[in-house]
Amino acid sequence: MNALTAAHRTLPLGTQVRVTNTRNGRSVVVRINDRGPYAGRCVIDLSKASAQAIGV
Repeated sequence: MNALTAAHRTLPLGTQVRVTNTRNGRSVVVRINDRGPYAGRCVIDLSKASAQAIGV
C-alpha cells in the first residue's frame, strides 16, 4: 500500500512500468507485484502511494 507498486493481469511479476496521469502529465515507475484487477474495465491497479505520486 505504501510502496510504488501495482497489480496487472498479464505482465510478469517484477516488471517495472511507467504510469502517466494524462490529466496532469505526472508519471511514476511502479513494480508489478500482484495479479488483478479483475473487476470492471480497469487496466492496472495502483497502490495508494503510486496513485498519490501521480495525483490520482
